[in-house]
Amino acid sequence: MPKTKKEEKTARKKTKKPAVKRTVKRPTPVAKLKLEKYYEAEGRRKTAVARTRLFTSKANTQKDNLDSPAGRAFLINEKPLEQYFPISELQQIARSSLEKMKCLDKFRVSVRVHGGGLKAQAEAVRHGTARALVLFNPDFRKRLKATGFLTRDPRMRERKKFGLKRARRAPQWQKR
Repeated sequence: MPKTKKEEKTARKKTKKPAVKRTVKRPTPVAKLKLEKYYEAEGRRKTAVARTRLFTSKANTQKDNLDSPAGRAFLINEKPLEQYFPISELQQIARSSLEKMKCLDKFRVSVRVHGGGLKAQAEAVRHGTARALVLFNPDFRKRLKATGFLTRDPRMRERKKFGLKRARRAPQWQKR
């Protein structure tokens, strides 16, 4: 029987079972989905902000297939354009930059929009798609600028002042 610590350690090493080689199961390589190329831009109007993506290639998956009636080419907050903007005037405003450049059927558009009202959101979508089209083709800039789609409308709601009901609306005057 070993008496010192060193002798004890050497005795343990001699009696230790040989290490068993374990094979590590590596995950099988999965074919990665081909990422679509897209152009991203941000459009603004009042307090509405729209992050727009224009996808150039069509996906072959069933979910995003544009050829099927279930697939949609223009999605706003993951809803079709007609469902998100029920009024045809707002739909036309949102689509107008693509219609001007005759690119409505060439792209799949995905937009995340928040803030503001429906009209401001539609104009923010138009601004964002116009900016993304310029990224796609810089030659589009001249025509989009001439129609005013690239100009950020700076008009904002005036803030409420203290002592007033709104920005300028004073409380009704009473004689007694």
